[in-house]
Amino acid sequence: MFEVLLAQDVPWDHVAIWQVDERVAPDGHPGRNAGQLGDFPCPVELMPVTDADPAAAAARYAGGLPERFDVVHLGLGDDGHTASWPPGDPVVDSDRPCEVIGEFNGFRRMTLTPPVVNAARSRLLLAFGASKAPMVQRWMLRDATLPVTRLRRTDTWVMLDPAAAADLPDPSAGGSR
Repeated sequence: MFEVLLAQDVPWDHVAIWQVDERVAPDGHPGRNAGQLGDFPCPVELMPVTDADPAAAAARYAGGLPERFDVVHLGLGDDGHTASWPPGDPVVDSDRPCEVIGEFNGFRRMTLTPPVVNAARSRLLLAFGASKAPMVQRWMLRDATLPVTRLRRTDTWVMLDPAAAADLPDPSAGGSR
């Protein structure tokens, strides 16, 4: 996806990229998202997850955030999480802009919280693959147990491949796909 974006005619001198979430791991760790952002020809603000005090680092990162993002790019996990908002984690109720959560899928994580993500002018959520289909369906049915349900629906754009959309009703046939 990033390769496609980089090939587009984007006014990069007017763009800045901020991380939405990141694993607390050393620089260069293969589990980090930061490695995917190095080719962008614009400022990239990485989350300071290598800081000795992640909570203080999250507060500093939050202090530098723009007043409002134009767009926030998100994915969808097989368990219904987005950003680093795991199911059952109190981070979805935080009023702080940036939090550090406990271990989730093997890593502690730093994440922007719902108030920041939902204040953006728009959100773009990408979900690809059959493993996402049950979560996409449950999200569309407003299953309140899924963290992704905390996303504001207005001005949230969703891109699905056919496999991820497989459990959604087919409006042209009046039933399921």
